[in-house]
Amino acid sequence: METLTIYFDGRCPLCLAEIHVLRARNRRGLLQFVDVTAQDYRESSHGVSCDAALANIHARLGNHTLLRGPAVFSEAYRRADLRLGAWLFSRRSLQPLLAFAYRAFARHRHAISRFTGPLLLRIARRIYP
Repeated sequence: METLTIYFDGRCPLCLAEIHVLRARNRRGLLQFVDVTAQDYRESSHGVSCDAALANIHARLGNHTLLRGPAVFSEAYRRADLRLGAWLFSRRSLQPLLAFAYRAFARHRHAISRFTGPLLLRIARRIYP
C-alpha cells in the first residue's frame, strides 16, 4: 500500500485533533502529514497551494495521484486501520453528501473549531497520549 501524504491546517484545533488520532494510529507508517500553514511550507515542494489545501483537504498517494475531499478520509482511515471510517467515506452513494458537508465545514472550520476543537483535541490527546 502506498504512503498517503495529508495536507492539513495546523491552525485549526479540530483538524489537529483528527491529525493527532491519525498519527497515533499510523502504526504501519503509511501516513505522512504536512501542515500547509507552517512558515516553512512551500507549494513548489508539494504541488499543492496553501489556498487550495485550506479550501478542500488534499492528499497525495505516493508521489503521484492527488486526492481531494472525502476520498482523503477514506484512504487515511484505511491506512490508520479505522475500518468503519474508511468504509463510510468510501461509499459511492454518500460521496455527494460528504463532499457538500466537507466544503461547508472547510469554509467555516475555524468558527466550528473554536467551539469543538479544543475539547476534541484534549480528548484525542488523552486517548492517544
